[in-house]
Amino acid sequence: MTPFDLLMSIVLLSASGEIHAGRSADRDGWRLRVFHAKTATDVHGGHWKRHPEADELVSCIVGKIRLYLRGEGRGEEEVKLCAGTAAIVPRGRCHRIALDIPSTILTAALPPPNRLA
Repeated sequence: MTPFDLLMSIVLLSASGEIHAGRSADRDGWRLRVFHAKTATDVHGGHWKRHPEADELVSCIVGKIRLYLRGEGRGEEEVKLCAGTAAIVPRGRCHRIALDIPSTILTAALPPPNRLA
């Protein structure tokens, strides 16, 4: 068994129960990603995106972030996430992340097609 750098890898969780880690995501299954974000550019802060195929898990591992969701007739919703907390973005919901301070973020989602909104 060889350890790997979680911040430099994409972890793929397959429906068959296998887990693969690497720098490319050329397999089917859920993608688990952990990354450190210092600026809005690191989280594509100015862009809304959505995952039409499945929900997405967004977790703040270290730091403080805000998750914004829009749609479903409720206007824009803000969810504050501090270290150790997470939220589930329902499939098809437009969302974006804003940083309060530099943060380490974990996401779990199916691979594209992601849609920028």
